[in-house]
Amino acid sequence: MTKEFFSVTPVETVFEHISGFSPTHAETIDIADAAGRVLAAEITADMDLPGFDRSTMDGYAVRAADTFGASEGNPAYLEIIGSIAMGETPDIAVRAGRAARIATGGMLPPGSDAVVMIEHTSELDETTIEVYRRVAPGAHVITKDEDFRKDEHILSPGRRLMTSEIGVIAAMGQSNVSVFKKPVVGIISTGDEVVPADTKPEAGCIRDINTHTLTAAIHGCGGIPRSYGIVADRFDELFHIVQKVLEESDIVILSGGSSVGTRDLTIEVIEALGDALILAHGLPVRPGKPTILATCGSKILWGLPGHVASAMVIFDVFVRPCIRQVGGDGEPMREKHALFATLTRNIASAQGRIDYVRVRVEEQDGAYLARPVLGPSGLIRPMLEADGLIRIGMNTEGLLKGTEVRVIPFAT
Repeated sequence: MTKEFFSVTPVETVFEHISGFSPTHAETIDIADAAGRVLAAEITADMDLPGFDRSTMDGYAVRAADTFGASEGNPAYLEIIGSIAMGETPDIAVRAGRAARIATGGMLPPGSDAVVMIEHTSELDETTIEVYRRVAPGAHVITKDEDFRKDEHILSPGRRLMTSEIGVIAAMGQSNVSVFKKPVVGIISTGDEVVPADTKPEAGCIRDINTHTLTAAIHGCGGIPRSYGIVADRFDELFHIVQKVLEESDIVILSGGSSVGTRDLTIEVIEALGDALILAHGLPVRPGKPTILATCGSKILWGLPGHVASAMVIFDVFVRPCIRQVGGDGEPMREKHALFATLTRNIASAQGRIDYVRVRVEEQDGAYLARPVLGPSGLIRPMLEADGLIRIGMNTEGLLKGTEVRVIPFAT
């Protein structure tokens, strides 16, 4: 049973639906190809790391007690018993009154518990050094399990793998890693008035922009975009292409055809699909009120407004976290890199809806300013001028100049 046409669905309910979508299956890939992917299996330490007590400085491995009281005016004198090369296990032991040369990363010999920096010593001859500064036990030393302990949990599924995470996985002895497959997102642009971007539009027609902005946005949030071209406002044609895209994609995005009007076919097509359920048709937001969210079996369908700015706002707020959720992201709703800025003018808003307002961010005297970029959702220029969005709550009549606002930058 579908919802009544344009009986708006609360935004919180839409986010609940999104958080309940199942992630894609896992696949194993080389860690060289894992940057930006989402981890699908837990990573645990296969050994203590670094696995041995090691020096963090060039200097001498010593017993810290032998340096107590040492100073430039009253140095400690220690016997040099040898040197420790990188990558070898020491065959010497440091006893009272003795020291061993050691390089950064070298393995501490038995008996030593600290390293004196070479800058705080002076060699009197080949067998004796003066130590000018005392060191405490553990000084300039990393212990064998200071980084990770054997069997310790390190990374959880849902973690996006960046430089640091990939380095840790390599340190655990893994050259391959289990990640969630990237969601395949099919894009359909609808409308008799829409023509390809490389075509000069006749009167009454517009170029297809949404296919290309959505393609870039899907890439940016970890999906694999597939364009299925422009489909005219004809039920049979749209129905068959939607069926095809559902078979080949995890998520389907239809651009256009979601607004009220006699030419609205998106709802009719969805209702005609087997196992289809319309979760929302109409959201209490501006821009983008006529947005559609539906499922067909395990597949997800989004109907976005045709206006470029509206489509991109809805994508940033709702579709992006949906793609992240299906891609296995453990924090799909996160809004990274948000910043606070001061509003430069009053903004009016109507109660009963959430307004997403585009703003340009400027820096002035070390502080950020949020300058609203206003204009109808059908205009393209405001997209180019804006840096991000601010959110005006449902029960707010507007914001006053000088209000501190949270700016969510547009994702790249």
